[in-house]
Amino acid sequence: MSELIEEQSGIHVVVGADRVCRITIDRADTANALSPLARDALTDAFNAAGDDPSVRAVLLRATGDRHFCSGAGLAPPSGQAPTEKRPGDIARMLQKGWQRLISAVLDCDKPVVAAVRGTAAGAGASLVLACDLVVMSTEAKLVEAFVHRGILPDSGAIHLLTRIVGLRKATELLMLGEPVDAATCERLGIVNRVVALSEADAVAEELAGRLAAGPTVMLALTKRLLSVSSESGRDRAFEQEAWAQEVVSGTADLQEGLNAFAQRRPPKFQGR
Repeated sequence: MSELIEEQSGIHVVVGADRVCRITIDRADTANALSPLARDALTDAFNAAGDDPSVRAVLLRATGDRHFCSGAGLAPPSGQAPTEKRPGDIARMLQKGWQRLISAVLDCDKPVVAAVRGTAAGAGASLVLACDLVVMSTEAKLVEAFVHRGILPDSGAIHLLTRIVGLRKATELLMLGEPVDAATCERLGIVNRVVALSEADAVAEELAGRLAAGPTVMLALTKRLLSVSSESGRDRAFEQEAWAQEVVSGTADLQEGLNAFAQRRPPKFQGR
């Protein structure tokens, strides 16, 4: 991503020596809402991280402690009148915009860790739900805010939330739109760790580092199989598992894991 796009979008990307790609939403002046430019820049960042062989894990975070991401900016830019909508415009906007972003996170070949220090609302909540591991501060919360605007839940909210918390609880969260605190998010399985605000970034960094040091091909295929298993029957899940194990069996990391076990030492995975 060019420096100009980073400056204009407020999406910053840095790949560290530890091979973790750190993506930061830096739009605190707008409650970290994503403009179309920022949304597409974030999508491109995830796609690039997935394709980059030097990247072995992704860490998503946001500036400020009040808001992780408040979703889409609903108001038009100052002084600009709303454009007239034609039939099909909304569907196309979702498919090429927010659904594309959520798909980029779900389809990223690298494990994605989110550090959530503030509120994740609307499409911002979907962004959290799409990540593989989530660390949330005790000060943070998740809000399915669509009902308060009269908007149908979108950005994959219905699909993701039902898959994670089940039909009955997803119905409650989406139809009532009540804030869900960090402790409840942990109890429902929405997040993996709840920690003090001052510790959220450090814990997320530690998880991302552990994943970056892991067997990258195996982790990518595990991520894919987890998705398949939640969306298909046993026959397809078992078929995909067998195919994936065949692929992993030819990796250098698997051989290293076996050698390390035999030699009673920690493995040193290279991501290949």
